[in-house]
Order: sequence, then structure tokens, then C-alpha cells
Amino acid sequence: MQWAPSVLCRKAVDGGNEDSQDWDGRWNHVKKFLERSGPFTHPDFEPSTESLQFLLESCKILVIGAGGLGCELLKNLALSGFRKIHIVDMDTIDVSNLNRQFLFRPKDVGRPKADVAADFINSRVPGCNVVPHFKKIQVFDESFYRQFHIIVCGLDSIIARRWINGMLMSLLIYEGGVLDTSTIIPLIDGGTEGFKGNARVVLPGMTACIDCTLELYPPQINFPMCTIATMPRLPEHCIEYVHILQWPKEKPFGDGVALDGDDPQHIQWVFQRSQERAAQFNITGVTYRLTQGEKAIKNNECTIILSLLFSAACASEVFKIASSTYIPLNNYLVFNDVDGLYTYTFEAERKENCSACSQVPHDLQFPSSAKLQDVLDYLIESTALQMKSPAITATMEGKNKTLYLQTVASIEERTRPNLCRTLKELGLTDGQELAVADVTTPQTVLFRLNYTS
Repeated sequence: MQWAPSVLCRKAVDGGNEDSQDWDGRWNHVKKFLERSGPFTHPDFEPSTESLQFLLESCKILVIGAGGLGCELLKNLALSGFRKIHIVDMDTIDVSNLNRQFLFRPKDVGRPKADVAADFINSRVPGCNVVPHFKKIQVFDESFYRQFHIIVCGLDSIIARRWINGMLMSLLIYEGGVLDTSTIIPLIDGGTEGFKGNARVVLPGMTACIDCTLELYPPQINFPMCTIATMPRLPEHCIEYVHILQWPKEKPFGDGVALDGDDPQHIQWVFQRSQERAAQFNITGVTYRLTQGEKAIKNNECTIILSLLFSAACASEVFKIASSTYIPLNNYLVFNDVDGLYTYTFEAERKENCSACSQVPHDLQFPSSAKLQDVLDYLIESTALQMKSPAITATMEGKNKTLYLQTVASIEERTRPNLCRTLKELGLTDGQELAVADVTTPQTVLFRLNYTS
């Protein structure tokens, strides 16, 4: 099922280009794609000068995240002809950001990333208007997100990805059960971790959403300290031991010198000590490359390269969708450089019972003797749901009853005894609908309780 990218042109935002500061030949590199056809263009693409004007004057892009990926995205989009860009980021600049987030300088430390990134792009790319928002994405309502043609993310938070995914799902309009494609706002998502990276295109309501493939984002693994210190079983345990315990104790490069993932001498020291510890416990697999890639001390040079690669991939997808020139990625690109160069694309499929994008309640299979705590644990531990602090409510006797809510101390204390009660004792019946709110989504997720024998 193909989605016609030309729908974006029908959603053009009113506004003009008051002072373009263009010069002859400025957009020749873009015109080569927009004003001539070719063997790889979209089947419905028609070369014209209108596409460039749409990019320059109307197309509105939201970039979420102004870190390593976000800085590169802003630069790529601005130099590709996109002028109406908003950037949202809730962080301030730290000294450690300066080696890989190239829009920032030492004088900017302590300032909001969004503000500095916007100022830099606006001052260096004539005619570009980047609007910064030093806020959380959760503070904006539907009207804010509805104004954009495309949203592109450079985030390191799974929760934030899921939240914006849920927001775009809530903007969809169905008429007689048929999706109104003009309400679709494409989501382009990119991410890097160590020696791995990915980029994906989500057409809400049509392709697999973030939650459809939540298993691709497994819960973050934090090794227990007791395992690292006394019972290591994996090569990663040995590396973590050296990093967390040996480095601060032995101070190999002097008092107060922090482990620098970009310093080959530091990495070599950790590698050698990790090998020694692994030998004590007959553990194999500690390599120099694994030491570099371990999350706590990963090599920032690799992070920079992957940020360049996947910001380019994401910007290309934005350009393809906005201009209708080429068929967008369908729909997941994976890159892995752990044991050699490996990259491929595949089509992630929608889940019929996805809690975010399906139109039916998600089934919960429990016996009536199960406790509410069992339901809470399932919502948190299920790889398909991975909720963080779910609040559970139900409609009983025509009234909305809060069964458990964790985020408000007074309500948590009042509802805590419910966790030890069975579903039957709580008055819940077979087929009962439970409404669950969580930080991972702006929408309330509906579940249907099915009793098992």
C-alpha cells in the first residue's frame, strides 16, 4: 500500500519568503533532483519548479533533539532548502558535548542546546528561520504538532520516541473507518548506539509505528553491582568492573583524571585490565573493539561517524517525502559495525493488536485470582508494552475508578492496597475494559480483561 507524498503540498502552511537572500545558482544542487526526471524517481513524480518553492516557502519541519544527530540534521536540512524549521530540546550544553556536537562552542556551555543551535544555523544559512523550543516535547498540545509537514527525531530516549509516536497517532482522522491521508504527519526517526545505528520512516496509520516494533528497543541493561564485583559471567562484566571499580581506585593517569573514551591510552589500559580479570574467571570474548564499544566508555569517534551517516539518511528521507521525488525508505535501515560492516533494510510490519496504532483494545489474559500487582508487572515487563509507571483505571457502576496511580504520592498511598487484591476482589469482570495511562504515550491505552480458567 503506497502513500502519495504529494499530500504534503495540499497541507502547505500559509506564509511567504520575505527576504530570501538568494543568489543565482544557490539551489542548483537541489534543482537537479526537482526539475528533471530519472530512473529512480517516484512513479508519480513530475519535474517542476513548484517543488523547490514548496521547500523554500511552505514546508515546515520539526526536529526533536539537538544533540549529535540533531545538530547534523539541522545543518543538512537547512542546506537542502528547508527554511521553516523548529527545534525542540530540553537539555543544556555540557563540555562533553563539544567534541561531537559541532554547532556548539566553549562559550555556549550552560546554554540551552535548542537556542544555540538555532542561532548558529540562522546566522550561517541566509534565509533560514530555525525556531528554538527549550522545553520537553510533552508540554506541547496537538495544535503545535499539527502545523508541521514532517517530524524528524534524533533522540536517545525510547520514552520520548514512543510519546511522539503516540501523539501523531492521536492526530489521525478516520471517516467511516477509512484513514484520511491528509492527517498523516510522517515521522522520520534515527538513532545510534556504540557501533550500531538505524533510521526508519513511519507513516502513522499506514506502516509499522514505533510501538509495533518495540522489541527492537529492548529495555536498557544495567548490570547489578554484585554481579560485576563478585560473579562476572560476561566479557562486558569485566569491562564494567575495570571502568567502575578499578579506574577510580588505581587512578592510572593521575588523580582526578576521568576515563576518556577518545584516548587510545585509556582504552588500552581498560582493555588490558579487563583481559586480566576475564582470565581469573575463565571468561573469553574481551576484545579491544568490545572495550571501545561498551556503552559506558564508547568511542566518541564512532559516535560522530554514525551521527553523520544517519543524519544524512534521515535528511534524505525528509527530502524524498517533502519533494515527492523518490520512493521513501520502506521502512527500516540497520547498520552494524561491531564485527565488520553490515547494513540492510527491511519492512517492519504493523501489529494488529499494537497498543499505539491499532483500533482495538489490547487483550489482557489473567485468571480472576490474579492480583492487580500481576497486571502491573505485565504492563512493565512485557517486551511489547514496556511501560514505565502505568496508572490503571476502570469504569465501574458508571463511575471512573482509579485502581492504581504511582505518580501522585497521595493517590499512590491510597491505591497501593489494591495491588495485593485479586481482580475479582476489585470487582473487575470478564471483558472489563481497563484504561492505562503512562509516560510513554500521550493517549490512554485501552485493554480488555479476559479471564482464563
